[in-house]
Amino acid sequence: MTATNALSEETLAALAQYDTPTVCNVIELWNIRPRNTGYMNHSIKSCFPEMPPMVGYASTTTFRSMSAPRSGDVYSGMDAQVAAFAELPGPPVVVFQDLDEPTTSATFGEVMCTTYKSFGAKGLITSGTGRDLDQVKAIDFPCFTAGTTCAHGYCHILSVHVPVTVGGLMIFPGDLLHGDCNGVSTIPIEIASEVPGACKQLMAAEDIVLDYVKAGSPTPAGLAEARTACGARIAELGRRLRGE
Repeated sequence: MTATNALSEETLAALAQYDTPTVCNVIELWNIRPRNTGYMNHSIKSCFPEMPPMVGYASTTTFRSMSAPRSGDVYSGMDAQVAAFAELPGPPVVVFQDLDEPTTSATFGEVMCTTYKSFGAKGLITSGTGRDLDQVKAIDFPCFTAGTTCAHGYCHILSVHVPVTVGGLMIFPGDLLHGDCNGVSTIPIEIASEVPGACKQLMAAEDIVLDYVKAGSPTPAGLAEARTACGARIAELGRRLRGE
């Protein structure tokens, strides 16, 4: 979580121009992690799928609501949580692991999300549930959850900036996250600055097939030719990204 991991505002904005599946496809080209890792599973869904992609650094937190905290409440815990945003190399995405199994009540609502946004957060992810979705949508704050619950129970924050597991993925404080209507993925920081340019080139390669089939009267032979050309361009992109 040091400043050496910081990306420019321009790079973060460029990453937000691309959907999360395209980002995932590009990450695969580096061969730096197995293709079935690095992203959250289907249990984590966008509350507002119409919102544009969310990009930011993980501000991780553990949470419970089954029983009352020994002292204070969720709002007192938020003081330390938002103060910890300053430890990150850029804009935070709040990530909660709900430790109750099954989830008892909502992790967040209007007050929490409004507070987070006012401190610069770009969105929120929880392995639990949320509420006040109409109000949170109105402030244009992306959220990703395992569902919704109408009440907040005995909600309280436990630990801030510790490793958490959400959607089957371990998230560390400061991990770079990208999420949209399709789900949430991490982006390895060592390649992050190159991802936007690679996304543009990958989409241009895919357009070879898309343009062919949209032109009308496609044939199996023509499709095979287009797919071969697309594959060759993507393979060449991968080699260049890997420095081969």
